[in-house]
Amino acid sequence: MNLVDLRSDTVTQPTPAMRAAMLAAPLGDDVYGDDPSVNGLQEALAAALGFEAGLFMPTGTQSNLCALLSHCQRGDEYLVGQFAHTYRWEGGGAAVLGSIQPQPLNHQADGSLLLADIEANIKPDDAHFARTRLLALENTTGGKVLPLAYLSAASELARKHGLARHLDGARLFNAAVAQAEHSGGDAMQAARRIAGHFDSVSVCFSKGLGAPVGSVLCGSRDFIQRAHRWRKMAGGGMRQAGILAAAAHYALEHQVERLADDHALAMQLAQGLQGLEGLTVEMPQTNIVFVDIDADLVGDRARGLLAHLKSRGVLVTGLYRLRFVTHLDVDANGIDRAIAAMREYFSIQD
Repeated sequence: MNLVDLRSDTVTQPTPAMRAAMLAAPLGDDVYGDDPSVNGLQEALAAALGFEAGLFMPTGTQSNLCALLSHCQRGDEYLVGQFAHTYRWEGGGAAVLGSIQPQPLNHQADGSLLLADIEANIKPDDAHFARTRLLALENTTGGKVLPLAYLSAASELARKHGLARHLDGARLFNAAVAQAEHSGGDAMQAARRIAGHFDSVSVCFSKGLGAPVGSVLCGSRDFIQRAHRWRKMAGGGMRQAGILAAAAHYALEHQVERLADDHALAMQLAQGLQGLEGLTVEMPQTNIVFVDIDADLVGDRARGLLAHLKSRGVLVTGLYRLRFVTHLDVDANGIDRAIAAMREYFSIQD
């Protein structure tokens, strides 16, 4: 039975064309800065997003870490959402390795942070407090797209208080494609508009873009020089890394616009799950569907759901809150199988 793996868009496999690009990639030693495939990727993404320079990293976690370490020093703090990846899902790296204090703020229903909360948590210049240096946002966040008007207002607020601005854009192109779908514009232009509100942006290629590994951090030349030093300390200096960069470059050139297909499949899934008693389905904006199981269904009944789905060849994450993530290795038939397996389970339970 072919698996319908909806656990995450990180499970994607390189396409045959991407594998061919990797095989044909010209290589050098990136620690010496002479891998042409790495250099080409860095230059291409930086130019596309409107930055001076880029830096290829093995992972998004390392990319965000190097960004935080480059913006902040020991005893500084960054303002960040309670459920932001840089705060909750990256092992506390900024605090552990950089002595940088996170100041988590509550998210609003649309994924944003209240501007009033941001301003209220900027510390005065006083020895009692960590020095507030950075506002870190994420787009998408939980699959939600932060509106451009909000990014503009948050960026202006940060600038007014002398804060740097970093975007964890792990799914930046999902956000850009979604905004382009609504405005009728171009996804690359939308990505550039989003990035224009930040001093640095980290973009992940191993999620919906389908590369096996890799992220790129973009910023000014001076900023990227600082990040390069941190990357070395963090063990991210690779040698013939162009074989990986070639996959990311292929994704950038060929697999951005197709993210719209993932968004459509997520909507198909959400609509197919609506009406099931005991479930609350959050309608997706991009490629992530959250499904809450009502409190009356917790316990063995909820735990049995994951096992049932797996027995039908459908993989998801969660227990009382399920997360389904669509990607290039899932098609409409796979979504229909996931819907059927969910409906079968709840009809049995009834």
